[in-house]
Amino acid sequence: MIGTLFNTTEPLAGKRILLGICGSIAAYKSPEIVRHLLRLGAEVRVVMTQNARQFVTPITLQALSGQPVRQDLFAAEEEAAMDHIRLARWPDAIIVAPVTANSLARFSLGLADDLLSTLLLVTHAPVFLAPAMNASMWSHSATQGHVRRLLEFGAQFLGPDAGVLACGEEGAGRMLEPEQIVGQLRLALASKTLSGKQILVTAGPTWESLDPARGLTNRASGKQGFALAQACAEAGAQVRLISGPSHEATPPGVVREDVTSAQEMLEACLHSLEIPTDLLIANAAVADHRPTLQSPHKTPKSAVPEQIALTQNPDIVASIHRHPQRPRVIVAFAAETRDHLDSARAKASRKGADTIIVNDISSSTTGMGSEINACTLLHDKTQIEIPACRKVDMARILIRHISKIHFASEVHHSRD
Repeated sequence: MIGTLFNTTEPLAGKRILLGICGSIAAYKSPEIVRHLLRLGAEVRVVMTQNARQFVTPITLQALSGQPVRQDLFAAEEEAAMDHIRLARWPDAIIVAPVTANSLARFSLGLADDLLSTLLLVTHAPVFLAPAMNASMWSHSATQGHVRRLLEFGAQFLGPDAGVLACGEEGAGRMLEPEQIVGQLRLALASKTLSGKQILVTAGPTWESLDPARGLTNRASGKQGFALAQACAEAGAQVRLISGPSHEATPPGVVREDVTSAQEMLEACLHSLEIPTDLLIANAAVADHRPTLQSPHKTPKSAVPEQIALTQNPDIVASIHRHPQRPRVIVAFAAETRDHLDSARAKASRKGADTIIVNDISSSTTGMGSEINACTLLHDKTQIEIPACRKVDMARILIRHISKIHFASEVHHSRD
């Protein structure tokens, strides 16, 4: 079942991706892009410039992609039937990673003296460019002029990033890491079922301090909330993610704010409501209580009390429900160990949630801290069971159901 759900939820599964590689030291990362794309179910073909072969070999990329690597515009056995035209029509998207300052100039001017530049003139597929060059080359007015012209042509730029460059200098010009490039591509090619919607997502645990070293928290990792934020961004929404302490990476296209305590999370959420919000997804595992007294200094072991007085934390979902700028739709989560459906329905009614997602956390293989999750969606009389699958797949499935339940009449559904 996990494999089946993977195939139906991954935006890049089944996509045809043409990877162009230019002559930069960053080309050593290009094979990893191929590996990432293949793992996600995409079909990949590679086109290299002559200079790219100075940095990575065609045989490496052929072995990884399982397809012959194209290098020459005038290959007699391929061009007898104008194969470069068929190749330009083949992909769902073209990525050039890395793209050099020289190649940017040639693409901008519409030169077509090699296979890769010819394909970019012929293709109707979206084109993504991941620059890699010296910081002075990137900032030069000539390069920036080429960038502006390529943007006018409809090309989309992935990076560059800033940092230490291969030449030893520091600045903007680093090619994005392969997983970042693939993440940006996934974001661009996913179906936009929530286009234009403003969505607020909470994720992770909260930490309620007893002193600078000790506190109350829970086992939540933030994985499910971050996956939900990613799925919303893929669906075309403007996503604000408010997270408690978590080591998860911020998904592409998501604006993140980090908080620590339940009170900080509530304040951040209420501040976010200054932007009219279509949907709140309250996935954070917020601590129900906090220590009544918090010491500014670490308490010696011998002085830690056997009983700690607790104060109830504010209920974030209920507080947002009562707020005058309440989101149009509130989706809450409930982690339960027994009578979980009845408990969740009562919780939704008490908090003012329109839909509630129930996790049975009595299982040791799903839920908090795990890579796998299973849940039940409850909305009015609707009950949808989602079996165990990866949290990112579950997030995409949930967002599809939430879109249909709450926004089907408002959003134009498109499939790229």
